[in-house]
Amino acid sequence: MSAIGAVSCFCLRPGAWLLKPGMQMSSFGLHTAARCAAKDYYEVLVLGGGAGGIAMSARMKRKVGAANVAVVEPSETHYYQPLWTLVGAGAKQLAASARPMASVMPKGVEWIKSQVTALDPDKNCVWLENDIKVSYKYLIIALGISLHYEKIKGLPEGFNHPKIGSNYSAQTVEKTWKALQDFKEGNAIFTFPNTPVKCAGAPQKIMYLSDAYLRKTGKRSKANIMFNTSLGVIFAVKKYADALLEVIKERDLAVNYKRNLIEVRADKQEAVFENLDKPGVTEVHQYEMLHVTPPMGPPAVLINSPVSDESGWVDVDKETLQHKKYPNVFGIGDCTNLPTSKTAAAVAAQSGVLDKTISLVMKNEMPVKKYDGYTSCPLVTGYNKVILAEFDYNAQPLETFPIDQSKERTTMYHMKADMMPLLYWNALLK
Repeated sequence: MSAIGAVSCFCLRPGAWLLKPGMQMSSFGLHTAARCAAKDYYEVLVLGGGAGGIAMSARMKRKVGAANVAVVEPSETHYYQPLWTLVGAGAKQLAASARPMASVMPKGVEWIKSQVTALDPDKNCVWLENDIKVSYKYLIIALGISLHYEKIKGLPEGFNHPKIGSNYSAQTVEKTWKALQDFKEGNAIFTFPNTPVKCAGAPQKIMYLSDAYLRKTGKRSKANIMFNTSLGVIFAVKKYADALLEVIKERDLAVNYKRNLIEVRADKQEAVFENLDKPGVTEVHQYEMLHVTPPMGPPAVLINSPVSDESGWVDVDKETLQHKKYPNVFGIGDCTNLPTSKTAAAVAAQSGVLDKTISLVMKNEMPVKKYDGYTSCPLVTGYNKVILAEFDYNAQPLETFPIDQSKERTTMYHMKADMMPLLYWNALLK
């Protein structure tokens, strides 16, 4: 799975346009589209057509000219995935999150509709499908993160049954809304896997929205809402965690820590969790609604690649985004080992830093601009309420507005639902 963006996080910081997406699309003929590489060498080669890849290809076009930039991306559609939290809760339509990849590709930049099969940074080239080799002077890796529903026994085939959905895939996000609408009585279970994820707030946002919907429709008294998370805390930043715990208490939501979903028996409506504190101990819960956040990991092409660390993430300097071993290779977004949350806002902040880094490297100078780990997650707690979390590498708040952002606010909801998509399509990607 190539450049897929953060499901639902993104935000406004002075000087940065916020946000991040996913990808896939059809052809508007706005630029050269080729099945295979039109040339075998580009000054700048970008791997991935998600938020980071499109944003950086637009920036590189201005530096070296469109004809000298190519983007490798097999998908025909580009998705703004932060909207999927609201799609899963019935507040937005899936179609609003999608645009043809051709329409977001910077004009004149070469779009190579293919998949990367191998990276050879020692020879400054990559290999694509059908044994096509493309060489580069500078390489930007923006391949996103891969979803692994198959690592949960019973999935993905379990999605053929009702009452189960997932906001992390275009194929399953509408099933979340259907399961919520069809809810009668019983357990509504929301999961968080034992792996890195994109937009770590999204797994619980749909829980708060589901609670709000069930209250609105008079079904809340018949629902037992559970958040089963593999983590030991509700959120990594204490200021926002404290605020969320208040919301959880007020709304009578159950949180079970160190619980990891390992099996779904969709025919019986059963979810099986392992207790991470007690190896070998499992719990089976009946569900009336189940929202699955899948295990995630680096794209397959990066595992055991020369550009990756031992876990498969692109190994970059956390302040400059330059590769630690190959000075003409750079990484951005979810595919990197940057120790911050994988969100749209992070990509927005990273793109400005990486632009400066590459400019200096091109002049044989040392990068000086430093990325502080800024990321953001608008924590949707209802159909008109958001807690706007913004923080840095040290999990310290790094807030945009002169107000207490740990408070639920309607203004922040409208920023997430209405303003951020406009900023995404019209600012970050361009």
